[in-house]
Amino acid sequence: MKLKFLTTVLLAGSILIGKSQRIEKVDKPIDLVSTLVGTQSTYFLSTGNTYPAIAMPWGMNFWSPQTGKMGDGWMYMYTAEKIRGFKQTHQPSPWMNDYGQFSIMPMVGVKTFDQDKRASYFSHKAEVAKPHYYSVYLADYDVTTEITPTERAAYFRFTFPKTDEAYILLDAFDKGSYVEVIPGEQKIIGYTTKNSGGVPDNFKNYFVMTFDAPFANVATFADSVLTDGRYLVKADHVGALVGFKVAKAKGQVLAKVASSFISPMQAELNLKELDGATFDQRVAKGEETWNTELKKIEIEGGSIDDMRIFYSCLYRSLLFPRMFYEIDATGQVVHYSPYNGKVLPGYMFTDTGFWDTFRSLFPFLNLMYPEVSVKMQEGLANAYREGGWLPEWASPGYRSVMVGNNSASVVADAWVKGIRSKDIETLYEALLHGANNAGPLTAVGRAGASYYTTLGYVPYDVDINENAARSLEYAYDDFTIYQLAKSLKKSKADIDLYKKRAFNYQKLFDPATGLMRGKNKDGSFQSPFNPFKWGDAFTEGNSWHYTWSVFQDVEGLAKLMGGHKAMETKLDSVFTLPPIFDDSYYGFPIHEIREMQIADMGQYAHGNQPIQHMIYLYNHVGAPWKAQHWVRETMKRMYTPNPDGYCGDEDNGQTSAWYVFSALGFYPVTPATDEYVLGAPLFKKAVLNLSNGKKVVIQADNNSDANKYVNSLQWNGKAYTKNFVKHSDLIQGATLRFDMQAKPNTSRGTAVGDLPFSLSKDDK
Repeated sequence: MKLKFLTTVLLAGSILIGKSQRIEKVDKPIDLVSTLVGTQSTYFLSTGNTYPAIAMPWGMNFWSPQTGKMGDGWMYMYTAEKIRGFKQTHQPSPWMNDYGQFSIMPMVGVKTFDQDKRASYFSHKAEVAKPHYYSVYLADYDVTTEITPTERAAYFRFTFPKTDEAYILLDAFDKGSYVEVIPGEQKIIGYTTKNSGGVPDNFKNYFVMTFDAPFANVATFADSVLTDGRYLVKADHVGALVGFKVAKAKGQVLAKVASSFISPMQAELNLKELDGATFDQRVAKGEETWNTELKKIEIEGGSIDDMRIFYSCLYRSLLFPRMFYEIDATGQVVHYSPYNGKVLPGYMFTDTGFWDTFRSLFPFLNLMYPEVSVKMQEGLANAYREGGWLPEWASPGYRSVMVGNNSASVVADAWVKGIRSKDIETLYEALLHGANNAGPLTAVGRAGASYYTTLGYVPYDVDINENAARSLEYAYDDFTIYQLAKSLKKSKADIDLYKKRAFNYQKLFDPATGLMRGKNKDGSFQSPFNPFKWGDAFTEGNSWHYTWSVFQDVEGLAKLMGGHKAMETKLDSVFTLPPIFDDSYYGFPIHEIREMQIADMGQYAHGNQPIQHMIYLYNHVGAPWKAQHWVRETMKRMYTPNPDGYCGDEDNGQTSAWYVFSALGFYPVTPATDEYVLGAPLFKKAVLNLSNGKKVVIQADNNSDANKYVNSLQWNGKAYTKNFVKHSDLIQGATLRFDMQAKPNTSRGTAVGDLPFSLSKDDK
């Protein structure tokens, strides 16, 4: 259990390594997952901005060791020296921070609630961080803490030295909390209300914690005052401290903890997820659950690092959006609504930003986990019914963050990919409402909707920031509504309107520079124009990044640029330009700027979402070998299996799903279409075990670091020259056999019929 990672991998017999040091077989992919990837981050430079989430796939509650102070979005930093506690968390990113959190900390001989005084030194050499199990040695107390989770509960095992002064603290945090200790039941109950926004006034996270040993003593604290023998307290910041007598060295205290957003009774029901299993049995069950999900994609013939990156990214792709629903006493699915504060039937999911995740995370779930996607669609419909709008960034309710109206893409892509939501009419209504109205928050609905619906863009000079980015994304979102309207056989008026609006990107194209540019209300382009200026008309990027945000009509964009060759040259320029920038809009280089600058890939900023699809656009202009080159370069240079493993924010599975798709050899450039665009598979073999029982086998003969170019491709034994594959064909089961080589094949994938979908070229 506690063998360090590489020892586990090499000695457990779960992998066979050939002479080339390529891994040929993986029986237990969880052994290749590191939850520490991306944790070596700071406010000023992100290498993922992740924390080691101890969780079940899409679980309602995650857990994490806590090195940061209470309320710090950077709850766990790899470079930290001390742990302050073990926190139940619902944090999707440090920028969004947390809600419904509380912390647990064991101590010996120290009776304190002070988060600095209770902190203990720890070492990564005495830490095991896996999705289903976490263990760490707290040096100051000679205590080992182990955690294993379920979807809504967690099992703790504390190993103490022989002592009469063993303590376990439950810190319910500030902003209004309550605890009650019930010694006769060896139990602590209470609630926490601490949040970062997006919650109704009646928000509470109710918790219950039970122990397998009697309490030797009890104390509670309230607002800095610790009182012995007091069992119940309610104040701004409260907690409970229970003591134990440990009769022998390495004596153990077991604890079970669960929480609910609904009620104390529901928290008790959620605690039953741990019934009938010992701690070790629960660890084994968690391992089985994760292996089941991870083995839906089986890969062979990669290096140890490539395999570790792949499965660590796959783990991150299966965390968000998280469940925000519970199972009541009658077995029914219910949820506390973060939109109206009521307890209502049905599914709810949260903690994701569609600006990030519409691009590859949701398409990935639609391909590999459609049974989860259909629940998420029901959850979106419930959000609309309960709040009047679809969320664009939910945590847990509406948050005013980022731009775009990309809930349209999330809904439409699911439907186009065959996810048949019973709520599709409600969702269609929600999309039209969001597409034509500004919402109660800037990031809900469409900011500048009245301008967009009349002018076809949001003007630069009307005090709406990031206007060009909004306009480009609205045009794509209109395309996805058009796609959905066609599929649902909606009125000709709807179909024609949203198709027309999908071409609005043309209004921002500046022929003089060949780039997208902010435009004033009178139709003149914003001036002066610096294509390297971050922010202002764009979102966390510059014109060189956002010019490519024409997912729906790359052919149309190429025509504006002067044709395929001209666009190919423009794509090349992204990599050959120096990484210069203008940060005057922000007043300092935001971390995304630094991450682009230090990557040594010119203006290509893979650490942020707007440009992550750009490499694949070479396929649209008949130069697929350049996509193959740069996809491989990005996988090799921008990802590692180490704590600094990402090149920017991981962002709720998006940057991970990019890697998973790209390693398989295809990518969803245009969600809400039936196509994936081809790249260069990383492994010699991959098998996708689809939910319908079919398999997609991807064989890449002669694949290696040097042989990164596709010489030829066969689909089910027949020659295949196209630069894309169809989702509807893949889910029927397929075998794709790539022949890989060291030199580009500059004749394959160049014919007009080989190019991927574009609205102006292929729409019927």
